[in-house]
Amino acid sequence: MPTDNAFVSLLETIYPPGRLLLEAGSRVSYQSDGLTAFAVKPMAIVVPETSEEVIDTIKLCKRENVPFVARGSGTSLSGGSLPVDGGIVIALNRLNRILALDPTLRIARVEPGVINLDVTRAAAPHGLRYAPDPSSQQICTIGGNLAFNAGGAHCLKYGMTSNHVIAVRAVLATGEVVEFGGDSLEGVGPDWTALFAGSEGLFGVALEITLRLLPEVQAFHTVLVAYDSLEAAGQAVSDIVSSGMLPGAMEIMDALAIAAAEAAVHAGYPDGADAVLIVELEGTEEQLACEIPLLSKILDSSGAKEVRVAVDDQERALIWKGRKSAFSAVGRLSPDFIVQDGVVPRARLGEALSEVKRLGEEYNLRVANVFHAGDGNLHPLILYEGSVKGSLERAEKLAGAILNMCARMGGSITGEHGVGMEKRDYLGEMFSEEDIAFMKRIRDAYDPEFVSNPGKMFPGKEAPALSMRGLHPLEQAGVLSRE
Repeated sequence: MPTDNAFVSLLETIYPPGRLLLEAGSRVSYQSDGLTAFAVKPMAIVVPETSEEVIDTIKLCKRENVPFVARGSGTSLSGGSLPVDGGIVIALNRLNRILALDPTLRIARVEPGVINLDVTRAAAPHGLRYAPDPSSQQICTIGGNLAFNAGGAHCLKYGMTSNHVIAVRAVLATGEVVEFGGDSLEGVGPDWTALFAGSEGLFGVALEITLRLLPEVQAFHTVLVAYDSLEAAGQAVSDIVSSGMLPGAMEIMDALAIAAAEAAVHAGYPDGADAVLIVELEGTEEQLACEIPLLSKILDSSGAKEVRVAVDDQERALIWKGRKSAFSAVGRLSPDFIVQDGVVPRARLGEALSEVKRLGEEYNLRVANVFHAGDGNLHPLILYEGSVKGSLERAEKLAGAILNMCARMGGSITGEHGVGMEKRDYLGEMFSEEDIAFMKRIRDAYDPEFVSNPGKMFPGKEAPALSMRGLHPLEQAGVLSRE
C-alpha cells in the first residue's frame, strides 16, 4: 500500500482539486453515515462526474491495494457506508442523471446518484411511478437503495428494491465492468442482478441501474386507527391479512413515536393513543369499492378507540408525513438513540412487541416502536443518555437482545437496513459457519483483494467485533483511527 501522499498524487491525475477533497472539514463530513455511533475519517473523498472516473478510481485502488467505500447520501442506518481507515470514499452524488425513461417498456435507466423520489417525479408525466419508498426517499439515492435492498412503507405489496431492479451495469472491485440483466422482466440464466442487490458494496460499484416502473395508483383509501395497546394494533394487522386483503401498506407507531411525530410535523394523530395503525388500500375504484367495507368491518370489531379516514390527498399526505418523519423526530425526545431493524414472523408480532416492552423495562430504557406491521419488520428506536456513564452500553445490549429475539422467533436480524457494521456480530444468529464461509467465497470471487467496503457484514478476523461507540480507541483492533 502506498503512503497517503503518494496515493493522493495518483488521485490527482484523475480529479481536479475541487473534486478531490482532502481538508479535515470535508473528511469529517464523510466520516459517518446515518449510524453516527461509528466514525472514521477517510484518507480522501473523490467526487466523480462520469462512469469512466469511477472505473479509473477502482482500478487504481485495486492496483495499489487501497480500500474504497462508495457512498450516496449517507442515509444508511447500519454503518454500511462507513469509511475504512486508510481508504477513500467515492461520493456518487454527481452521477445523478436519468439516462433513459421508456414509458412503453415501463423502465428507467439511471445513474447511482439519482434521488429515489426523483424517479417517480420524472415518470409521473407518463402515468408511471417507482414503487419502493424508504422513509428517506426525498434524499436517499438509487445506488444506496440497491446496495442495501431498501424497502419502505409499501414493500408489503410491492416488495423490495431487488423486485424493481432488472439490470445493473457495474464496475467490480477488480476493475472489470460487467452487465447483469436486461430490459425484460424475464431473465435467462442465473439472476446476477438480484445477487448484486443487497450486497452492501462488497462487490463493487453500480454505474447504471435499470428500474421497473409501475402505473400510478388510481385511488387510495388511507385510514388512521388509534388503539389503547400495541397488541391490539398488531392483532388488527393479523385480522386484515387473514381476510385475504393485501393493503398497499400497514404501519404501526407507539405512543413515544406518536409524541415525537406530533412535536415535529403536527400530523394530527389522536391524543392519548398507545398505538396508531395506518392502513392504506390502493387500486382501482372498483377494487376499493369491494375492499373498503371489509376493512371497515374488521376495524370496527378490532377494539379501536378512533378510526379516521383521510378525506383528501392533503390529509393522506399529512398522515404519511407523520410516519415518515418518525426516525428523525425521535431526536426531539432524545438526541441519542439507536435504530434497530429486525424482522419477526407476522403471526408472532404481538409476542415480539410484548418482549420488546419487557426488555426495555429490564434495561431501564425507553423504546419508541415504529414498524412495517404487514411484514413484521420492526424498527425499535432505543433512547439513551449519551452523557450518562453506562447508558450507551445498556442500549447496545438491549439492541442485541432484540436482534437475538428476532432470530430466535424465526425472523431476521435485518429487514432493509442491512448488516453493515452494526449487526455483523449477529450474523451467526441466523447462519451457520458453513453458510457464512460460502457467502465469503462469493464475495471473494468479486473482490479477491478485499478492497471494496471491507470490514462490513462478516464477523470474525476480517471484521473484529466493535462496540457501537464511534470515537473511542479501537486502533489496537486495526479498524478505526482517531486524529
